Amino acid sequence: MPAIGITGGISTGKSTFCDCLREIIPAAKFFDADVAAHALPKLPEVKQEILGQFGSEVFSPEGDLNRAKLRAMVFADATKRRSLEQILHPRIRRQWMAQAERHRNPSDFFFADIPLLYETGGETLCERVVVVACSHKVQLERLVKRISLKGSEAEQMINSQMPLEEKIKRAEHVVWNNGDRATLMEQAKSLLVLWQGQSWKKS
Repeated sequence: MPAIGITGGISTGKSTFCDCLREIIPAAKFFDADVAAHALPKLPEVKQEILGQFGSEVFSPEGDLNRAKLRAMVFADATKRRSLEQILHPRIRRQWMAQAERHRNPSDFFFADIPLLYETGGETLCERVVVVACSHKVQLERLVKRISLKGSEAEQMINSQMPLEEKIKRAEHVVWNNGDRATLMEQAKSLLVLWQGQSWKKS
């Protein structure tokens, strides 16, 4: 079965959409880039690269990564953000490519939940891409609530990513997530019906 990319903007609801898919397709396999990115700094070689680029200030005295401090640093400076991406993205890409290859089973779907799918060129490895989108107002409200940010900081994080409108233009499918989980679930079910009736040659 195909590799289907799930992407969108920060706090547009990608994880909730993937939860819906897990519920209706229990046999499907999933790769979560955020989980991979969270685990990578624990590897000694990745930790050393982060130390070399950002200094010891982004680590606690116990050696744990201070994610809030690193996040503030990279979203305030595009050069630093690119430095972190160069450390993490090639490793994440290798991981999900390997998983996609492993899980190419005739009966199972494989979903790659990758926030920066288009930014990293990952769409070339997917038969279909779904963009989970919502209005800017809803996205901003969710992000402020989720990470306890000021509105200006949340705007900065949103603006650091490829515009959602551009991702929508590129995607094979768009899921609109301004509403509740039940509405998202209905869209997931409709897409599954569509996918199950398709041949899997990328258009």
